[in-house]
Amino acid sequence: MVKSQILPNRVTDPRVLSVMGDVAREAFVPPARRSLAYVEKALLVREAGDGGPERFLMAAGTFARLVQLADIARDDLVLDVGCATGYSSAVLSMLGDAVVALECDSTLAEKANETLMSLDIGNVAVVTGDLPKGYPGEGPYDVIVLNGSVPQAPSALLSQLGDGGRLVGIVADGATSRAWCFVRHGDVVSGNIAFEAGAAPLPGFEKEPEFVF
Repeated sequence: MVKSQILPNRVTDPRVLSVMGDVAREAFVPPARRSLAYVEKALLVREAGDGGPERFLMAAGTFARLVQLADIARDDLVLDVGCATGYSSAVLSMLGDAVVALECDSTLAEKANETLMSLDIGNVAVVTGDLPKGYPGEGPYDVIVLNGSVPQAPSALLSQLGDGGRLVGIVADGATSRAWCFVRHGDVVSGNIAFEAGAAPLPGFEKEPEFVF
């Protein structure tokens, strides 16, 4: 996966490459789909049903590039938004100091917690809640990672960044879908487009209505 999907996606950070090679992606995939764990695309981990949408693990190459963009330091506190089965949280836990893994689906959150515990990953706290609201009680965060696309910069999540904090994610607005990195400096948040990328939408995020003159 590292050689065929991650390196070709311009990921050169040795820490990211090492961790992505170490974390067993198949451990976070339903048994019936484990043969597909390393395919070069988003991976379905929950069927639509009971009023909930389909959920995916982001394509490994796209996720690795987002993680590299976040520039996670060893002492960083990370909020993982939409952790699904916990794969992203496992990767982030090996780069930063601690991870708050936020998931809106209680069944997925339970599965994520079980898998992370089975792998002796002890610096991740899995919590359940609305993804757009984040988890301010444990913030401010040094890094926030969005595990899917959103229609616009999520203001509530940006407010949970500490000074110098970074939020990385994919903003899909109409025909365009791009990875962004937002950085907080005091009371000001600036954002830059990093690369073209797509991902399945994160549930709960809806574009705020724009004022029309």
